[in-house]
Amino acid sequence: MDSYRVLSAYYDRFTDDVGYSAWADFFEQIFQREGLQPHLVLDLACGTGSISVLMAARGYEIIGVDASEEMLMQAMSNTVDLSPRPMFLHQRMEALDLYGTVDACLCCLDSVNYVTDPDMLQKAFERVALFLEPGGVFIFDINTPFKFERINGQSFVREDGDVYCVWQCLVEDALCRYEFDIFENGGHNKWARYQETHEERIYTPDEILSYLTKAGFSDIKQYPELSFGPVTGKEDRLFFTARKR
Repeated sequence: MDSYRVLSAYYDRFTDDVGYSAWADFFEQIFQREGLQPHLVLDLACGTGSISVLMAARGYEIIGVDASEEMLMQAMSNTVDLSPRPMFLHQRMEALDLYGTVDACLCCLDSVNYVTDPDMLQKAFERVALFLEPGGVFIFDINTPFKFERINGQSFVREDGDVYCVWQCLVEDALCRYEFDIFENGGHNKWARYQETHEERIYTPDEILSYLTKAGFSDIKQYPELSFGPVTGKEDRLFFTARKR
């Protein structure tokens, strides 16, 4: 499924409430807790490069990887003034192929759920392990089964100026299907409509733990969203950290 062919042009406008700086703070807190001082960081499924920009501004050398050419074009535009500028590569997670190893890998905003084939997710974790330095850390998040149950059948709306985005969520057979409709006012009472469909797979924490262990990771930890508190099972988003053996 060719996600983000349309939505890429509007993605930053509709995710201005994410709080990327808090995400970058959280990652640096994890580095500190894990006793790491990474230099080269992989931003896997980097999207439009929001995290890449922040981490690069904090002194990290960044490689951004994404499966969407359209999202990468936005990322390149968003980082044009950075020096040094992140390197961006057009690759799928399960086909990750770097020129060398990295000290840490970040994978943000439920990008793991977008890998809808469990076998492909296993391969993606194995590729991350292959290109991590021994002792390097892999940090990522998932949308939880609890969240998918909560949003099933729900509709959502975002508005920004003359652009409206409406999407509906339908869960079936361990997949969540998002139907996006984007309406843009072109002036003179003329509106353009664009449609796009995304899918995410519902993974349980136990499934994720199994894939990570099989891929060669250890010291696996789970955290609530942007917090080091206890996991209750009622989280919408769950973070994982894992170290390469």
